Amino acid sequence: MPAEDIHVTDGMIHFAAPLQPATIIRRPNRFIIEADITGTSVACHCPTTGRIGNFVLDGLPCLLSRSDNPARKTTHTVEAISLDPPDAPEPTWIGINQNAANRYIETALRHNLLTDMITARTVLCEQALGHSRLDFLVNDDTYIEVKTPLQHVQAPLGRHIRTRRQAPFDSTDRMIRHIGELGDSLGGHQRAILIVCFLYDNPGFQVGPNPSTRHAAVRTKVAAAVDQGVEIWQVNFLLDANGVRVGRQTELTAQFTQRPARPAGPH
Repeated sequence: MPAEDIHVTDGMIHFAAPLQPATIIRRPNRFIIEADITGTSVACHCPTTGRIGNFVLDGLPCLLSRSDNPARKTTHTVEAISLDPPDAPEPTWIGINQNAANRYIETALRHNLLTDMITARTVLCEQALGHSRLDFLVNDDTYIEVKTPLQHVQAPLGRHIRTRRQAPFDSTDRMIRHIGELGDSLGGHQRAILIVCFLYDNPGFQVGPNPSTRHAAVRTKVAAAVDQGVEIWQVNFLLDANGVRVGRQTELTAQFTQRPARPAGPH
């Protein structure tokens, strides 16, 4: 959903129109999810081309946004899924739109909804740094990069959920490059932050049961960046059909170093 379709009142980031409930029929490829909308099968855009947990999506409830852009091949995008039973009166939603996560972070920064982490006076998007483009430059002195992991979903699975074995995730080059650029930025900037963003109430970030084949290399790079002063934060957004709210804001830096976490409050 475009940024102009988002507005904020009372701390809630509202969608321009409520998301539409549907049921997933199948995911035939990385880009498409077929969904049942009131008895009609509709091909919908899948906003993440990678894995979504290790469970079978067929039959799961989902929420769809709609676009009237005539240039699009699909009119709907799957924004969220639920692992709750199909007849649950108030499903708990797990957002899967990684691009939307960046827009929610931007909106939260501009409306100062992340003050445990930072108080934003200015926010610039897609800023060049070294050989990368990082997501945000805040207050002219803090680079922020956002990652929204979906390979491992930390949520309860009911008996109705079917799972499949997954090979270890091995696409980490971009992650390694970005965390390195964040660390290097601290030569001329006051802060650098990696946000691990979840579009559900993640209880506390953990590496999945099938870590990357380059897990050791990634962890070494992250530890080196943290030693340079990079902070790692978890930000949860709680999503429903009408919008999202900021949930927990937790500094994770201490998980990767002996350096103590900062006290909560404006920075």
